[in-house]
Amino acid sequence: MSVFDFHSHILPGIDDGSRNIETSINMINKLKESGVEIIVATPHFYADKDRVDTFVNNREVAYEDLMEIYDNDMPKLLLGAEVAFFKGISKAEKLSQLLIEGTNAMLLELPFTKWDESVINELEYLIHQRKITIILAHLERYMGILWNKPYIKKIFEMPVYIQINAESLIDAKRRNSVLKLFKKEQAHLLGSDCHGMHHRAPNLREGRDIIEDKLGREYLDKIDKLGASILGV
Repeated sequence: MSVFDFHSHILPGIDDGSRNIETSINMINKLKESGVEIIVATPHFYADKDRVDTFVNNREVAYEDLMEIYDNDMPKLLLGAEVAFFKGISKAEKLSQLLIEGTNAMLLELPFTKWDESVINELEYLIHQRKITIILAHLERYMGILWNKPYIKKIFEMPVYIQINAESLIDAKRRNSVLKLFKKEQAHLLGSDCHGMHHRAPNLREGRDIIEDKLGREYLDKIDKLGASILGV
């Protein structure tokens, strides 16, 4: 069964992730050593800074530059985006260009500010009206924001997938609370959210090892099976 990294900033020079091709190749090789076979490249998309067309063009240039020296035995790259939530996202045109390549899934980063009911309403519209499969990036990072707890509770009841960063499992202070999310089926996918080799380096293996140790190999296989289903591989 294939192993996936659902969240990475691995394309060179497009956001605050990899700064150059050499760094990208080192990051990819690190993930390969960890057994990763498919990497979803998810550079940041901010609607207040980017136009979709410009973002997609820049992403393609970064991808093509990387492919010039890409070996066939390296993990497969799928293009996507980490889309920062913005007011009106549910009605935004060209949103389909930000979906993970070959899928109807989008990695969505919710705001680190106080939420209100409109966030839930926009999520529901994306899911039910636009039929987009929503993957919420690193939801565990919002768990300590007290005023958003009622909305997080609502999110747990919605048909969304929740991606957890491996670093949250590696961190002993956060590990148990994150494992509880998986046990309660309130978390579903793993990502490294890697940004470089020295800062937020690829660490998916460490996160996977903790899940296997604490929840068992069958649970890890369940995560991989879900990933394959979402990506259609």
